[in-house]
Amino acid sequence: MTLQQLRYIVTVAETGNITEAARQLFVSQPSLTNAIRELEKEMQITIFHRTNKGVTISNEGDEFLAYARQVLEQTSLLEERFLNKKERRSRFSVSCQHYSFAVNAFVDVIREFGGKKYDFTLRETQTYEIIEDVSRLKSEIGILYTSSKNEEIIQKMLRMNGLVFRELFVAKPHVFLSAEHPLAGEEMVTLDDLADYPYLSFEQGEYNSFYFSEEILSTLDRRKNIKVRDRATLFNLVIGLNGYTVSSGVISKELNGENIIARPLDVDEKMRIGTITQKNMPLSRYGKAYMEALKQHIPHRQRLS
Repeated sequence: MTLQQLRYIVTVAETGNITEAARQLFVSQPSLTNAIRELEKEMQITIFHRTNKGVTISNEGDEFLAYARQVLEQTSLLEERFLNKKERRSRFSVSCQHYSFAVNAFVDVIREFGGKKYDFTLRETQTYEIIEDVSRLKSEIGILYTSSKNEEIIQKMLRMNGLVFRELFVAKPHVFLSAEHPLAGEEMVTLDDLADYPYLSFEQGEYNSFYFSEEILSTLDRRKNIKVRDRATLFNLVIGLNGYTVSSGVISKELNGENIIARPLDVDEKMRIGTITQKNMPLSRYGKAYMEALKQHIPHRQRLS
C-alpha cells in the first residue's frame, strides 16, 4: 500500500467517476483502475462497486476511506512542516444533534484553517447516525446528549463502537418558543402550561426509539405531535403554530433570529451534552481547535454547578 494509492482512491471517491479522477490525477484510466484493484486485493476488501454511471463506495470502503484521509492529512502536516508545502486541502467533519453552538464553533474552525482549499462537513443528523459516523470515521467528532433515561443505552453503544463521551456541560431542559407565544412572558413553564400547544421534535428514521430521541422527556404523551427533519422547518413551525420543542436552552440569535426564545422547563431532569470521539485516536489540529471553539460558544449561565 502506498500514499499514491490512497490519493487515488480518495480522488475517485470525491469524483464518483474513474475517468474524471484519472483526468485530475494525470494518469491513464487503466493505470488508475489497476492501482485500485491492487489495493483492494492487498487489503482483501472491495472499496468501490463499479456501475454504468460510475462508482459507488461500499460499506467497508467507506470505513477504509476514512482511515485513508487521516493518513493523508498526517502526511500533509509532515510536508507542510518539513518541506514547506503550504498549498493543501483541509478536511474535517462533525456530526451532531441540532445545536447552534456546534454550528458557531464549526464556523470558527473554518475561519481559522479554511485557507484557499478545504473540504469541511457539518452533519446535523439523527442520533444513531452520529454514533455510526464517528465509529466509521466519517466524522472525527460527534455531539449528542445523555440523560437518566437514555444514558445506559447510549453508553453501551459507545463502548461497543470504541467511542468515548466527554461532557461539555450539564443543562436544565428548556423550551424553545416564539417570542410572540402566549407563554413567552413566563419566567418558567410547566408541562401543563404546554399541553394545548403542538410539540415539535426531530424524527429519527428507523431508529425512532425514545433512547435516540433528540428531545428529553420524549416518552410523555402529548396530544399534538409534529416531527421534522431540519432546524429551519422546526423553527418556522414554532413561530407559525405557536409550537414548542425541548432542548438545552443554548440559543444563537445569529442563527435562529430574534423570534425564537428559550424558557426554563419546570421538570426534575438534566441533560449532559458532550462530544463523542474514537477512544484511542488523537484529535487532528482541526478537532482540537473545534473542541476549544465549543467552549467559547457555551454560555456560562447555562451550566449547572
